[in-house]
Amino acid sequence: MIETYRDLDWSYYGPTLLEAIGDTIYMVAWSFVFAGLIGLAIGVTLYTTRDGGLLANRPVWLLTNFVVNLIRPIPFVILIAALQPVTISVVGKGIGNDAVIFVMIWASTFAIARIVEQNLVSIDPGVIEAARAMGASRTRIIMTVMLPEALGPLILGYTFVIIALTDMSALAGIIGGGGIGNFAIVEGYNRFRPEVTWLAVIVVIIFVQSLQIIGNWAARKVMRR
Repeated sequence: MIETYRDLDWSYYGPTLLEAIGDTIYMVAWSFVFAGLIGLAIGVTLYTTRDGGLLANRPVWLLTNFVVNLIRPIPFVILIAALQPVTISVVGKGIGNDAVIFVMIWASTFAIARIVEQNLVSIDPGVIEAARAMGASRTRIIMTVMLPEALGPLILGYTFVIIALTDMSALAGIIGGGGIGNFAIVEGYNRFRPEVTWLAVIVVIIFVQSLQIIGNWAARKVMRR
């Protein structure tokens, strides 16, 4: 196996692999930034507007919950096709990494919203009631009580989302995007080079394991406090 990799034309595969890794990081990072912020806002809305919540508002909760349940179960491949007209209108094109990022944001935002809501539900209601009894404003309670209390589990949830985004990015080649998935298919599978496909697999495993280790470490650090 080692000899097989030594015989690869690294003057070609090396730069191509590095470009694919760069494309994956680019897509995952930008998708995570936008989806993370929007999903956090929607998740907080879901939690605070439910019956008995800090901002209880049943019509808002029903609408938000409906939208989340409507979009979240749609498979990513189908969402790519379904959002093509919207992607072209917003991004200006329906192919490439930017188009993939737009769809990845849609696909992950509502999953993040549900993760945020579920983690906030685990907060002891007594903590929130104590903050209200002390006269803290609703905004202050959200920012300084609710989110810090759920920060450890949220870090783990967001780590899961980053890994899921990495999985989504593997399908970027469907609409002309790059990334590790596209590298594995184009340079490995389509050219009957299983060693190249496995090279991509190894890179993905290292990338995902690194993210999980960092996420677990950060969550433990927060929860010890």
